Amino acid sequence: MGKITSMKRNNALAAANSAPVERLNIFKMNTGLGQHMLKNPLVAKGIVDKADIKSADVVLEVGPGTGNLTVKILEKARKVIAVEMDPRMAAEVTKRVQGKPEQKKLEIILGDVIKADLPYFDICISNTPYQISSPLVFKLLNLPRPPRVSILMFQREFAMRLVARPGDPLYCRLSVNVQMWSTVTHIMKVGKNNFRPPPQVESSVVRIEPKNPRPPVDFHEWDGLLRICFVRKNRTISAGFKSTAVTDILEKNYRTYCSQNDIMMDDSVNIGILIDRVLEETEMTNERAGKCDEADFLKLLYAFHQVGIHFA
Repeated sequence: MGKITSMKRNNALAAANSAPVERLNIFKMNTGLGQHMLKNPLVAKGIVDKADIKSADVVLEVGPGTGNLTVKILEKARKVIAVEMDPRMAAEVTKRVQGKPEQKKLEIILGDVIKADLPYFDICISNTPYQISSPLVFKLLNLPRPPRVSILMFQREFAMRLVARPGDPLYCRLSVNVQMWSTVTHIMKVGKNNFRPPPQVESSVVRIEPKNPRPPVDFHEWDGLLRICFVRKNRTISAGFKSTAVTDILEKNYRTYCSQNDIMMDDSVNIGILIDRVLEETEMTNERAGKCDEADFLKLLYAFHQVGIHFA
């Protein structure tokens, strides 16, 4: 009887010891949350190496999953703040470091990184769920103290939009917006077979370094102008301003600007004529957004502001 009990106990211990591995293997990934776990340790090492982590750095990791990247970051950083939506994954990451010195260096925030109030961090590393790609980029860039560098993995097409230049097929509002506030570099292609389960598309890793000092331009004004210009990026910029909805908003903004600055507004002012005048004076009437660079849009924004037209 004792032997059977002992055998049961030994079997139970063996099962307990192997449980974490088994759980990792039987997890059903929630692809609705963009869960595609990076399984290639060489790729994970390459991503961490590109971050150039210093021993005093605090690193934010978005979506640590089962911790394959996390454990490599912990080897170099002073602290890792891991933000995870899935409680199962958060539990697995915790178990990876339980009882080890790294345990004291890991803080897990359970929740949505886009909605969370984040503590200060020096670097961000992320195997980014596709549905938060754009919100994450702009959250990082708009923080009061943005990270020194972000090493972010995205779906290949999204990554190539970030680095696209005027005239490129993928050049868009996202390209201009991100490149206004940061320097973006494509650093690595990652094939779909490096993930479990494999995603349907290839991935790429980019490096984003915020410009310092930050350009003295209001983000909402800049983005408001770009939204109009890129409604149809291959049509003339003047075409984007012909919409009644656009002119109505700009006229409302113009009236608000005049009121707030104690400017006597002339009721005979035609906002459409004012817009046309700015476009002609800047020689942007027949330009196409898909061919224009940051300097072109800055020139246009400045000219609109000079006549009291604002976009936010």
